[in-house]
Amino acid sequence: MTKLFQHRLARRALLASGAATFFSWAVRPLNSQEVIKDIAELKPGQFVWHPERQLDGPVAIVVSLPEQRVHVYRNGIRIALSTCSTGRPGHETPTGVFVVLQKDPNHHSSTYDDAPMPFMNRLTWSGIALHAGALPGYPASHGCVRLPMDFANKLYTVTHLGTPVIIAGSQTDPWELTHPGMVLSGYTEDEFKQVVSSLDAKKPPSDWADGEKHPIVSVIASSADRKILMLQEGDIIAEGSLTVQGSGPLGSHVFVLRGAHEGQQGMAWFAISYNSAASATIDPDEKALNRLTADPDFLAKLQANMHPGMMLVLTDLPLDPDTRTGKDFVIMS
Repeated sequence: MTKLFQHRLARRALLASGAATFFSWAVRPLNSQEVIKDIAELKPGQFVWHPERQLDGPVAIVVSLPEQRVHVYRNGIRIALSTCSTGRPGHETPTGVFVVLQKDPNHHSSTYDDAPMPFMNRLTWSGIALHAGALPGYPASHGCVRLPMDFANKLYTVTHLGTPVIIAGSQTDPWELTHPGMVLSGYTEDEFKQVVSSLDAKKPPSDWADGEKHPIVSVIASSADRKILMLQEGDIIAEGSLTVQGSGPLGSHVFVLRGAHEGQQGMAWFAISYNSAASATIDPDEKALNRLTADPDFLAKLQANMHPGMMLVLTDLPLDPDTRTGKDFVIMS
């Protein structure tokens, strides 16, 4: 019996006994059954693509450097898996959390002799992107993540500006939790109804492609700086102070908002925990969000801007300007 499964049984027993408090959590792993082939069986250039496993909801992409694999999740369910080729020695692909900054189906490199980069999803303005390219079976790029041509084409159809991309040495499969407050605070029943109404009014279309009509909001909370930022299309639109309860690191987590859970009067999220080290052992930490509180002014702006698909990143790294160039995303380890 796994540690997480034991935790789930203990949680159910607690809920059944009525001992859970308002600030308890509902947490469970999402359905992440393998897509046809075992990860290790894919040969260079091979991939599997099954969007029918989850037809709508926000997309998140995980690039596993040790596996040389790309995992694609929609609403927390894995819909695709592909081989890839990342940066070779001396041109290593950076680890961290990125968002898609620009899309171009017929892009050419401005740095490397006008090299073609079909179906490009840009991650940094300094040249890191997901795009179609040669896959020799080992890291061989100048830092980009090369993908099979057909896979890159398909991936291009489900990403949008603001889609989160996690590049890591180790990571968890998505796990689901329901926070009993808006996030970073609690709220009353009347306030919950207001939040639900607001989310419904801002719900993007089912294909999540209309980024201009529904700009994607990202929130980054740093325990090192005791600071929290809200970004929209790369620009900081709000910042506030962050209170962190307890001791010990928060860890590195990415939470993507699925929507309101009216049964538990909370916000439902899927989350991925990650580490830059390939050897790291990671356990989902459902308590990390519960340790955080933001100042009232920031919370008011958060409520006005939050929407299904909003991303919240927790990090123990400082929000250093050196991790960001122009409108690059913030968290690079």
